[in-house]
Amino acid sequence: MGPEDLDQALKGLTLPKNPRVLVGLETSDDAGVYLLNEELALVQTVDFFTPIVDDPYVFGQIAVVNALSDVYAMGGKPLTALNLVAFPIQSLSPTILREILRGGLSKLKEAEVALIGGHTVEDPELKYGLSVTGIIHPERILSNAKARPGDRLVLTKPLGTGVISTALKGEMASGEAVQKMVACMATLNRRASERMLEFEAHACTDITGFGFIGHALEMASASQVGLEIQAKNIPFLPGAMEYGGMGLIPAGAYTNRKYFSCKVEGDPEGSSLLIDLLYDPQTSGGLLVSLPAEKAESMVAALKKDGQAEAAVVGEVAQAFPGRMKIRLD
Repeated sequence: MGPEDLDQALKGLTLPKNPRVLVGLETSDDAGVYLLNEELALVQTVDFFTPIVDDPYVFGQIAVVNALSDVYAMGGKPLTALNLVAFPIQSLSPTILREILRGGLSKLKEAEVALIGGHTVEDPELKYGLSVTGIIHPERILSNAKARPGDRLVLTKPLGTGVISTALKGEMASGEAVQKMVACMATLNRRASERMLEFEAHACTDITGFGFIGHALEMASASQVGLEIQAKNIPFLPGAMEYGGMGLIPAGAYTNRKYFSCKVEGDPEGSSLLIDLLYDPQTSGGLLVSLPAEKAESMVAALKKDGQAEAAVVGEVAQAFPGRMKIRLD
């Protein structure tokens, strides 16, 4: 579902007020936060989608990493998960479902998250994901609404999963490009979340279906700040530029661009491919972290030491033009 569709679906709904809801729908954050007591709050999220790779085991891994990411983006610690499965039992073997769940379990084990149940329905289209519950201290919540002017923006994973997935569906993606994409999507944001807390981050969001620009603009709007993005610093997966140049841009990128472009200042002349890739919908993307300028390079160095070689400082937070973004191409 695109951002415009979601806005239409939610339009006019009156949400009940609850003083214990510390983070709800108002800021388009990654997860909700519910206060339990002065030192403990619940972080809750849910996510599921259709397969983007052929291997069911790998699909299960990616779906779990993607679902856990919303809790990590809030600075929380995921504790439990419930499986959500829609499966075409009339056309696919149960062994495929077992492999999906086995892949998911491997990542839950790595993240030290307990699977405590789930729900399965028969559906003509396969879907898998999870509902995840975590914990956080109420005073240490990293929503997308606390970016501060002068902060730097760190992106922890490269972009391009949407474009490469499109190339894969068209049987045009190289083995190396697919391998790099899968490795990226199957990497937990757990360590990146720990690092951003270590370096005293102010705000965070993960980059998923609305693309880099969409999710960054949600941060700008929620925080009432402007964002200046250095496009040349943004990392991309191997093959993303090549396949994008061949026109293998997913429909979701154009949907994102149509909705968010009114809030973007920049000159796409001669660089439409780069702009397209910034709107490219991501699956199990990285974190976009707003943190003090003097700590940004140190965080990137720490992430690189952790094995996230593509982490980079990609922009800064401005006082001017709140809720908008400037993309610098020089």
